Amino acid sequence: MKISDIRIDYSLKSLDISDVQTSPIEQFKKWFNEAIDSKVLEVNAMTLSTIKENGRPNSRVVLLKGVDSGFVFFTNYKSAKGRELDHQPYVALNFYWAELERQIRILGRIEKVSEKESDEYFHSRPYASQIGAWVSPQSEPIPNRDILVQKEEEVKEKFSPETIKRPEHWGGYRVIPDELEFWQGRPSRLHDRIHYQLDKSGNWIINRLAP
Repeated sequence: MKISDIRIDYSLKSLDISDVQTSPIEQFKKWFNEAIDSKVLEVNAMTLSTIKENGRPNSRVVLLKGVDSGFVFFTNYKSAKGRELDHQPYVALNFYWAELERQIRILGRIEKVSEKESDEYFHSRPYASQIGAWVSPQSEPIPNRDILVQKEEEVKEKFSPETIKRPEHWGGYRVIPDELEFWQGRPSRLHDRIHYQLDKSGNWIINRLAP
C-alpha cells in the first residue's frame, strides 16, 4: 500500500461551540476524563515543541503530570528541552487520541513549578525512576550504555529509598496557555475545530475554525 493511500474517515463524534465549557482548562479536563474512561493508550502523552537557539523547532513526547492553571510536566533542567526553554519560554503542546478521533493543541509560555511541587512529585515516583533522575546526563553524548549501568549502581549505593533526594537539576515546568484548539474528526475531512484565544483583558474568546 502506498503511504498516500492511507486514510480514515472519522465519524465517532461531533463538536460545536454550544458543547464546550467557557474555560478551556475545564474543557480539557472533560475530554481528558472521557479519554481515561475510553482507556486511551498513554492518555497523558503529549508532544512538546520548543525552539532551538538557531530558530528551528524541536519536538518530543513527554508525559502530562498535572492540570491546574496550566499543564505540568517534569524533566531534567539541563536537557536539550531545558536549555531550549531557558532560551525561548514559549511552547506548543499536542495531544492526539486516535481512539476518540480527537486532538488538542495548546500554546503558551513556560514557567518552572515551585521547588516544593518538584519535591513532592519526585518523592511520589518509584525508587528506580528517582535513581534515573540522578543517573542520566540527559541529551548529552555517552560512549555506551555501560556508563549508565555503572552510574546507577553508584547512585544506589549512595541513596536508599529512605534517603534519596531530588537533584537540583531535575524538576517541573508549567505551561500557562493563551491559545487552545479542540479538534474532533468528522467525515469528508470536514472536521470540527473549536478555538480558544485569551484576549488582553484575560477573557477567553471562542470561535469555530474552518477545517
